[in-house]
Order: sequence, then structure tokens, then C-alpha cells
Amino acid sequence: MTQKQITEIALAQSAADLGCAPEDFLKTDNTVVSSAVRSGARAYLKQPYPCHIVSYGCGAAAAADPAISDELRQFLDGIRPVTKCFSTPHLGELDALLSRHGFTVGHLSEYWLPDPARLRSLPCPYETRLLNHADFAELYMPEWSNALCADRAALDVLGVGAYDGDTLVGLAGCSADCADMWQIGVDVLPTYRRKGIASALTSRLALEILAHGKVPFYCCAWSNLSSAKNAVKSGFSPAWIELDSRIISNEPRRIK
Repeated sequence: MTQKQITEIALAQSAADLGCAPEDFLKTDNTVVSSAVRSGARAYLKQPYPCHIVSYGCGAAAAADPAISDELRQFLDGIRPVTKCFSTPHLGELDALLSRHGFTVGHLSEYWLPDPARLRSLPCPYETRLLNHADFAELYMPEWSNALCADRAALDVLGVGAYDGDTLVGLAGCSADCADMWQIGVDVLPTYRRKGIASALTSRLALEILAHGKVPFYCCAWSNLSSAKNAVKSGFSPAWIELDSRIISNEPRRIK
């Protein structure tokens, strides 16, 4: 799969998540649409969104409660470049806008896509094993909570484990969060970290996902430097950023 194909699939998925067009993410102008429950969106997104903003580095596209759509558009149009809305002081201004309607800024996340020119299977100091959904039943424990998700266990489809003898010491898993893209998460036991296990598992799983005809993607918070470093080492490059929101009022609004 080429870089162009990978990017086009990601753009199409982001468009399905928000309810806009893929080309909206490539414009310098901003796009704001009304939030609604949309089929085809990633499984873990909580729809309808009070406010959800996405940027691939050009303009911004957002889906928002109709009550704040006009204000949000004015806010985004007043920032140049608009990507500054993801950092202070504009982040504080956005939170103030949302709070007037009973919402607040939620997570700020960076998403990564594989770079075919750099992606390769990295060596692991321990034996690795390819795992499937049936192998995960006994692994829904806190130490593997990034690699697997108990709330959406049915979506956990593939994994790669690192073993010290019979002991699982590292696990990368992926969830089929949407039709064409599978998200990677990885965990390594504390005493086994800084040995290259995370990048070895992440890179091999990414290649396995591509072999299944799907696009692997990786997500971390901007402040999670160790996770970002793992993404880079594993052959991923930053692709887009997202900001979500949540309800804070005592009597939550219902988006119609």
C-alpha cells in the first residue's frame, strides 16, 4: 500500500467521523458541520459530539452542536494559522466558548500513520508470537489496557506478544475500529521497558495489518513523549490532530 493510498483512506475515515468531505481537510478554509450520529464513524467516538475538531495541518474541520456552530466557525476563522487552536492561549479561549454552552475541552490527541519508506520489522530481544482474537480472552487485565479494550473486546482482532519463556512481557494489539483502519495499542511490563520491545511489537503488528489489507493507525496524547517516540521508531509519522469535548452542565443538553 502506498503512502498516497494510506492517506486517502485516513482522509475518507475522518470525513465519515465528522460528516464532511475528505477534501475539506486539505483546504485552507475551515469547515463546520452539525454534529449527528453517523454510520461508519470510528467505534470509540461518542456521538453526537458537542465539539470535535480535526486538522491534517491545513484548515480545520469540525462537527459541533448546532447551538455553537456559528460561534465555533467565527472562532476558527479568526485564528491564523488555524492549527493554533490546538494550543494556548487559543485553547483556553475555545474552552471558554464551550463552557458558555455547558461543554469543556476533552482530549487532545495526535494520530500517526505508517510511512512505507521507513516501516520495517524491528528486532525483539524476546520471542514474539502472532495472536488472534481467541488468544485474548485471559488478557483483559490492567497491564494490557492499551493493547486491548475490554469494553470493545469484540473489535480486538490481532496482536503480537513478546514472551520471556512462558511469561507475556509485552503486547501490541489492534482493534477494528472502522471498516478500513485498525488502531494499534501497546503495553510492556515495567521491568522490561527500554529494551526495544514496544517498537518491535508495533512495527510487526503494523505490517501484519497491512497484509490484511487494512491501514494501521496509532494515537497518543501530545504530552505522551514515550508513546510518540515509539511511533517514530516503529516507522510511523504524524498525520492529523483531534480535539474532542464533553458535557459539564448539570442538565446535559441533548443534540437534536
